[in-house]
Amino acid sequence: MTFRIREIKRTAAGREIVRDRDLPGDTLSIGRAAENDLHLPDLAVEPRHARITLNDAGRLSVAALGSLGFVVDGVDARAASVDSAVGAELGFGTWRITVSRDADGTVLLTLRQADDAATRSGDLEQKRGLSLTGVLPGKRAMSWLLAIAILIGFLAVPVISNLTRDRAAKGDAVIGDRSWNPGALSLAHHSLTGKCEACHVKPFEPVRDATCLSCHKDLQDHADPKRLAAAHGKLAVGDAALWSIAHAFGKEGPGACRDCHAEHQGQTRMAPPAQQFCADCHSRLKENLPDTALGDASDFGLVHPELTALVTTDPLSQARRAQPVGPGLREDNGLSFAHRLHLDPRGGVARMAASIGAMRGYGSGGLQCKDCHRPTEDGVRFQPVKMERDCEGCHSLAYDRVGGVVRKLHHGDVPQLMADLWAADWHRASPMAGLIDGRRRPGSVGQAMGVSGPFAFRYPAPVRPGLSVGAALSKQGICGECHRPATIKGQPGVVPVRQPARYMMHGWFDHADHKQEKCTSCHAAAKSDTAADVMLPDLKSCRTCHAGEDAAAPKVPSTCAMCHGYHTVEHGSDRRDRAGG
Repeated sequence: MTFRIREIKRTAAGREIVRDRDLPGDTLSIGRAAENDLHLPDLAVEPRHARITLNDAGRLSVAALGSLGFVVDGVDARAASVDSAVGAELGFGTWRITVSRDADGTVLLTLRQADDAATRSGDLEQKRGLSLTGVLPGKRAMSWLLAIAILIGFLAVPVISNLTRDRAAKGDAVIGDRSWNPGALSLAHHSLTGKCEACHVKPFEPVRDATCLSCHKDLQDHADPKRLAAAHGKLAVGDAALWSIAHAFGKEGPGACRDCHAEHQGQTRMAPPAQQFCADCHSRLKENLPDTALGDASDFGLVHPELTALVTTDPLSQARRAQPVGPGLREDNGLSFAHRLHLDPRGGVARMAASIGAMRGYGSGGLQCKDCHRPTEDGVRFQPVKMERDCEGCHSLAYDRVGGVVRKLHHGDVPQLMADLWAADWHRASPMAGLIDGRRRPGSVGQAMGVSGPFAFRYPAPVRPGLSVGAALSKQGICGECHRPATIKGQPGVVPVRQPARYMMHGWFDHADHKQEKCTSCHAAAKSDTAADVMLPDLKSCRTCHAGEDAAAPKVPSTCAMCHGYHTVEHGSDRRDRAGG
C-alpha cells in the first residue's frame, strides 16, 4: 500500500507550489520532529503527535499519540476512522490535511498551512457560556426521565389499552401498538395485515406451532418439531442456556415453525435458506436420527449421498423402487428399444430417416434426440413419447387398404386392435366382400360367386396380407417390434409401457436451465442397447459442473435449495415452490 503526499506552499508573491511524493507502507507518523513521515513545523503540534494507519479497503485510522488531540471536519477528536473514498479534513495546529483518493485509486493526503489554528478547543469557554447546561437537569437525570417517558408511551399505554379494550367491538384497536410492529408482513401473509390476533393469539406470547398448523395443513417434510430438534443434535452449553430462557418466556423450540420462518421482514417472498442452514442438521443426520433413510449431506461438492432414482420394477403392477443412480441402473418399463440402434449415424435407421426426412423433419445425418423427445411447454421436463407422433414415421401401423384408404391399427388399445383384425379377416373371407368393398360394372359377377375371368371383381391387395391377432401380438409381429407380448386377465396383450416424467422425487431438475448442454453430455444414449437402461447422470457427473455454495469459477455454486424443496405434500407431483427451494 502507498500514500501519496501532496504539499502545497505559497511563495512570497502568492504563487502556489505543489509537490507530490509517494510513501510506501500502511502507516504514517505525524509530528513536529523532523523524523516523522509528515513533518509539521508548528509549536501547536507535538513532536510525535499522531499516527495514520491504512487498511486494504482504503479506510484510514487516525490516533493521537500524545496529550493533544486533533480536529476532524471541525470536531475535536483523539481517534477517528476516515474513508478515503468519502474524504475528510484533519487539523493539526495551523496545518490542514485533506484526505481523498487520486485518479489511480491511491490514497492522497494534501498538506496546506493556514493562517489560523485548526483546533477549536480554545472556544470551549465561550460555548459553555451559551449552552443550557446550567438550566437543564444533568445527563443522568435526563436519561432517567427519557427512559420513563418511553416506557409510559410505548409500553404502558399499549399494554393498558390492550387489557381494557373490547375485543368483540369492531375497530377497537390497541392504542400505540404501531411502534411495536417490526415490519410489513410477507407476501404470503399480506392479507393478514391489521389482523394481529390471527397469529398472536395471546398477548405477550410468541406465535405457537398450533396456530401455524391451523392454516398450513398436510405439511410433510420439516414439519415435526420433535424430529427437527432431534436432527439438530445436542445443544452446546451456551445454546442450551439461551433456550432455557426462551422457554421461560413461552417460546417453543428448537424445531418450532418460527425458527425457520421469520415474519415481518417486508413484502417479499421467503428467501431460499443458505447452505449452512441445512447443514446444521443434515451434516450429522445419520448420527442424530439413526432411523432415517437419508444420508449425511453438508456440501454438494464435498459431502453428499449418491443420487437416488425411483425406477419401475414391475410395469404390470406399477411397482417402483428407489435405487442409487449409476451405470448399472436398470428398470422394467415394458419397452423393447435400443437407443444405440436409432442414433447410429451410419446404420439403417439413419438411412431411413434421411429418406423420409422431408416429410417428418428428420435431418440428413440420422435421428437426433429431439426427433422423439419433445420438451414440455415450460421446458422443465419432456413429454411422453407418442407412437403416432414420434414413431409412426418409421414403424407403420397400417394393416389393410380398402380402395384408396389405408386402415391403421389403434395404438394402445388392444381390444380395438383385435376387433379390427378380426373384422378384416371376416371381411376378406365373406362371400359378400365384393358387394361391400367394390363398385361393380353392370352385368359383372363377383369372384366370390364362382365366376372368374376379366369380369371378376378383384379385392385390393392388403398392406399386410393375412395379418392375424396372434401374429400382430407375437414377439415377431408388428407389436413385438417395441412391446413384450403378455397374457393379461386371460386375454392376449402386451406389457404396458411406463414412461416416468420424473425419477428423482426428492430433488428438482430443470432441463431449461441446461439447454446449453447436449443431451449426450448427461445421458449415454449412444451406448445403450436396451430400454432397461436408466440413463440418468450420477453424482460424479453432476459435480463436473456443480459444487457447493462457495464454489469458484468455472464451477457453478450450488446450494441445497437449488435442488431441494421443503414441505412437499407429494414427492411425485410436479408442484414446486421455488421461493422455498
